[in-house]
Amino acid sequence: MNIGIRCDAGPRTGVGHLVRCVALAEELTARGVDTHFLADLGGVAWAESQLEQRGLPWHPAPYDEVGLVAAAERLDLAALVIDSYTLPPQQSAAVRRAGFPVLAIVDGDPRGQSADIYVDQNLDAVVTEGDVRLAGLDYALLRSAVRQLRPVTAPAHASTRTPKVVAFFGGTDAFRAAPQVARLLTRTAADFDATVIAADESLRDELLAVEAGPGQRFEIIGPTDHLPKLLVDADLVISASGTSTWELLCLGRAAALVWVVDNQILGYERTVARGYAAGLGRLGSFGPSSVDVLRDLLVSPERRTALAAAGWSAVDGLGVSRVADALLAKASSPR
Repeated sequence: MNIGIRCDAGPRTGVGHLVRCVALAEELTARGVDTHFLADLGGVAWAESQLEQRGLPWHPAPYDEVGLVAAAERLDLAALVIDSYTLPPQQSAAVRRAGFPVLAIVDGDPRGQSADIYVDQNLDAVVTEGDVRLAGLDYALLRSAVRQLRPVTAPAHASTRTPKVVAFFGGTDAFRAAPQVARLLTRTAADFDATVIAADESLRDELLAVEAGPGQRFEIIGPTDHLPKLLVDADLVISASGTSTWELLCLGRAAALVWVVDNQILGYERTVARGYAAGLGRLGSFGPSSVDVLRDLLVSPERRTALAAAGWSAVDGLGVSRVADALLAKASSPR
């Protein structure tokens, strides 16, 4: 069986759509399904490596609906997965008219996409369209590297060491969040040992210029495929509200979230309101309350333990299996 995945990545688009599609592709491949990506990766080397190191075939993104249908026919697809904010809806509609089942991964608004199965992995999501509607954290699409590191029980934090912090903002950090968060950390006047990921050399230079205070230490590293392993040893993780949030919860990490773009607001507010993560506010608008929240997390192991336990219980890591079950059931049914 062949399954196609139509998604994109890029310096401004980010890599979130690709990451969750890779998670689904891993599950499908483990079940003996051949998965083909139809993608424009925007020249982002890290994104390209995610497909190459897993041996996932990657084809150029078709230009229009005629090209997408032709690709589905050429690859003999049993179904097509789409995950895009910018894909013209007529393309998914054309694929369905040609007899190919479509699964659409969405975040709230389906943006006109036509699909048989809709998946919205976000907290408190509601899906009203499609023959099959998969909504909520039970369907969070998490990579195997994350799921394999999920602890058996929720982590508890001790007060015997300087808190280890990891801060990352996706494969491109298009809005240059890392330096702003590094400066926010210094304003807490609390001790920390922080690893901050710089998506490119200019961000690295800016981060190296951030002056740490007494008892504070920064290590600046580039994008890494070993991020999940870094996370499991962190006392606190700071990240943008988005697809990576569900990975942090699954791992039982105490997380502090930032909302960077408007489509992250709803997920940010819901996650913080449930007590699954702490909220630092909007990027570019950090104020005294942001400093207070971050300082409390750094000095209070009890606060971090409470967040870790709540998040760990919310995401069980089995979402990718549930989505694959639904997709393969649809793909196997007569057209």
